[in-house]
Amino acid sequence: MEMLIEKTTKPKHIPTSDELGGITFGTVFTDHMLIIDYIEGKGWHDARIVPYGPISLDPAACGLHYGQLIFEGLKAYKAMDSVVMFRPEQNMARMNESCDRMCIPPINEGETLETIAELVRVDSAWIPSAPGTALYVRPFIYANEPILAVRPSKTFTFATILAPVGLYFKGGLVPTKIFVEDNYVRAVRGGTGFTKCAGNYAAAMKSQKEAGEAGYAQVLWLDGAERKYIEEVGAMNIFFVIDGEVVTPELNGSILSGVTRKSVIEVVRSWGMQARERAISIQELADAHKEGRATEAFCAGTAAVISPIGELKWRDNVMIFNDRKIGATTQRIYDEITGIQTGAVPDKFGWLYKVS
Repeated sequence: MEMLIEKTTKPKHIPTSDELGGITFGTVFTDHMLIIDYIEGKGWHDARIVPYGPISLDPAACGLHYGQLIFEGLKAYKAMDSVVMFRPEQNMARMNESCDRMCIPPINEGETLETIAELVRVDSAWIPSAPGTALYVRPFIYANEPILAVRPSKTFTFATILAPVGLYFKGGLVPTKIFVEDNYVRAVRGGTGFTKCAGNYAAAMKSQKEAGEAGYAQVLWLDGAERKYIEEVGAMNIFFVIDGEVVTPELNGSILSGVTRKSVIEVVRSWGMQARERAISIQELADAHKEGRATEAFCAGTAAVISPIGELKWRDNVMIFNDRKIGATTQRIYDEITGIQTGAVPDKFGWLYKVS
């Protein structure tokens, strides 16, 4: 795909690693952004890298009114002498799964990934190098046809913005407190829970707000039909160590197929350990915890990579894991995945996509 590159004449201040520690995740953005247009009958065209700035949008754009908007999240790292992205092919494939569900025209995964890589090259000076830091990459697609009829748009914009980030949770690997939500519902099978569409996250905000006011960092969602089976945490997948095995809820149509989730499973299995994907009821977990068989819990996602759980509250049942300390298995998984991302551990899986 041919691409125009227009570099900014007013470069911004690049935050130092120390400054990143005091910046809220995803609030500072680089000098440039990627834009690609779509028109029905013409396809995706006019890829261009331009100075970061406001996007013009008609007030009647149907994406504003009907939520025809999807996104992805991945990271670029400085790994030794190279700039790399972690498994971006998986993100492009998942983006097309979201496109299909949301009636958005598919992208050419290889070509689109290369345009994103070019944006990262242009703003490579923004990639921090301190431990726990990275350049967050946010591709997204929104419908922009000005029409109020309830039907799929005929025009779209693909865009990508970049943000230098530090730790997602200020405490880093300090175990977090999670609240189990059994009142509100985030997603149901047959819906859009398996996609990264904007509405999924808006639907989760009220519960997240209430949990935060009660002193909890995240919400753990149960299935929408019976409010019985564990699904995922607000922005991450969830894992448990039960009877010495790593266990995570199976993909059932309402759980996001996380790239970090997939990586955790593959890493654990490469060690010769069991990593099972299956239905897990909240009652089963509570019983296993009471019997001392559920010893660790952690979340996995692009933003935080691995986040240990120290406390899980379900109704009046407060489950404490590993005395609120990070467990040995959780630590080993974190060290392996972050080591691969930064080049400290050999990439035996072939997960790194070299940008430069």
